[in-house]
Amino acid sequence: MDARERVFLALEHQQPDRVPIDCWLTSAVSARLRKHYGLTTEEELLRRLDVDFRYIEGPRYVGPREVRPDGQVEDHWGVPRVRVTAGAGDQTSTYNEVVNFPLKHAKTVEEIHDYPKWPRLDWFDYSCVKQQVAEARQTGKVVVFMGDRMNRCAQLKPAMYLRGIDQILLDLALEPEIAQALFDRISAFYLEYFRRAFEAAGDGLDVFFMGDDFGTQKGLFMNPDMWRRFLRPGFKAFIELAKSFGYKVAHHSCGSIKPIIGDLIDCGLDVLNPVQPDVKDMDRRELKQRFGNRLSFHGSISIQKTLPFGTPEDVRNEVRDRVETLGAGGGLIFCTAHNIQADTPVENIEALFDAYHTLGRY
Repeated sequence: MDARERVFLALEHQQPDRVPIDCWLTSAVSARLRKHYGLTTEEELLRRLDVDFRYIEGPRYVGPREVRPDGQVEDHWGVPRVRVTAGAGDQTSTYNEVVNFPLKHAKTVEEIHDYPKWPRLDWFDYSCVKQQVAEARQTGKVVVFMGDRMNRCAQLKPAMYLRGIDQILLDLALEPEIAQALFDRISAFYLEYFRRAFEAAGDGLDVFFMGDDFGTQKGLFMNPDMWRRFLRPGFKAFIELAKSFGYKVAHHSCGSIKPIIGDLIDCGLDVLNPVQPDVKDMDRRELKQRFGNRLSFHGSISIQKTLPFGTPEDVRNEVRDRVETLGAGGGLIFCTAHNIQADTPVENIEALFDAYHTLGRY
């Protein structure tokens, strides 16, 4: 059975030959693994690990880019970021961290609309997507468009970048007009951005992967009614757009989000990532029982505890648990709860992929 047959059978809630495998790594971990295996390219690594998915980069940013003397760079939302390095030696990773929130002190809806740095759709080159899709399709794998973490289909995350985490959450209760104005501008931009990207991709794309964190480790960022009022309309519109092109739709949300999983399904979601372990009230057996006939699950391997701090046997036991709790009857895609981080030993990564192949057989 090839990768495409395997994945689509699993997404139809049927059992393929084995659980499909996806692979999320930081660039530092990817480089370390390539060195470990004596490989040159990312594609060689993905083939070595027998990964069933290939991700395209998406539209290329061609808009204005100003690097300040202090090293800060504004993203396409006009949010200043600075490069931060964490760790040491071969466990070093770098991230673009937000410096300040440009709309944090806005007091009116007019100030939101008058923000001079709203992104423009023509700041992106969409024509490159066609070639990306063609090259990914040549691998014979399932082709996914997710975008990078700074430009992923979302509403709450960009609002947090622009307004600040605390302020946008206060807005939901105290300044709902401001919150609505922000979400309206963000969702309108992404609907047209992805429409253009999908038109370039055509039928060569298989899965559209969104990403917007709706939860913390203890519960939702907001009560479910607030989510339904402010975020559900845009979330549903994104899915309807992707479905109009014939794509499956996946969504990444960290945290404890069980109260709105039914809403996600009703909006048309096919795959939920990451079913995060180590958080409150996300029991995998219960989620499979309640939602497993309408929703597939992607991820769930702990990058907070098991991979960095466990033994290879702990890793194997966690994979075994996922097969038992989420894998019955299909509807499971192996992956970690987020990118494997630089603090993860290579032997645990090897144990992970070995367990995927030996324990994921139906």
